[in-house]
Amino acid sequence: MSIFLLAVNGNSWSFHVSKEVTGEIGKTAALPCVFTHPHKTHDGAMTVIWRIKQPYDGTVVFKCVSNASHEPCKPTINYMNKFKLLGDPRHNDISISIENLTWADNNRYYCRVELSNGRHDKYEAKSGTRLQLSAPPRILNITVGFDHFRGYHAVCVAEGEPAPSLHWTDPVNSHQDAAVTKEILRHHVATELHYLNHDGKYTCSATNAHGKAEGSVYFFKFRAGGGSRVVLAVVWTALGVKLLVVFALLCVLAFYSKGSMKSLAVSSPRAQESTYENYRQREQ
Repeated sequence: MSIFLLAVNGNSWSFHVSKEVTGEIGKTAALPCVFTHPHKTHDGAMTVIWRIKQPYDGTVVFKCVSNASHEPCKPTINYMNKFKLLGDPRHNDISISIENLTWADNNRYYCRVELSNGRHDKYEAKSGTRLQLSAPPRILNITVGFDHFRGYHAVCVAEGEPAPSLHWTDPVNSHQDAAVTKEILRHHVATELHYLNHDGKYTCSATNAHGKAEGSVYFFKFRAGGGSRVVLAVVWTALGVKLLVVFALLCVLAFYSKGSMKSLAVSSPRAQESTYENYRQREQ
């Protein structure tokens, strides 16, 4: 949306641009730029340039060239392929659009025209157009953690412009004010809810002038009830039986190894058989 028009005059050139344009993240914004020049007509080559940050030496994000009046202005620079020429430079309109807006597009834009073929006239809008972005709230992430200072706690991260306000609702549907909200990055905020006391669904709500978004996480503490104790007893019993079996196998291997060593030292094989049989009897 255009706020108002600004005219810049000098050397019979004039530019009419919007001081500020607003756009929404993910959508398209149009930046108007209409000009006049001191020549009634110009059939020679014409170059259109849009740059960001500052005039004259800012980064060029869009550039197109028309070599003759009957030729369209062909892009030679189009950053991220996001820019599109909306106007007709031969009719003094070099307005552009920016598609699929992201936070990186939040900048100041400057339009420029260059006439060649002997004239070499060129002019640029010094004030530029500020592209101001807005965004409805969006929940980016919700996590649950534990430490000795905050106990079981939940963290909600959201984005939006203006920065959204965040609120928690616990499983008994009561509003939770015991939360800490802070800005972590531009357009991004986070809120922490400490000491989760109820099992169930915790909902984080993000609200700004453009809408509302919600995200939820389910939290359940582990409690060892009667059924859990039975399960634990079965598990420990099974583990105990396995340990006894392993111990018995180790004993068998130990005695077998001992008998083998004796068979090497004593020539009579009956001593080995007797030792092994005695052990088997004890085991029974």
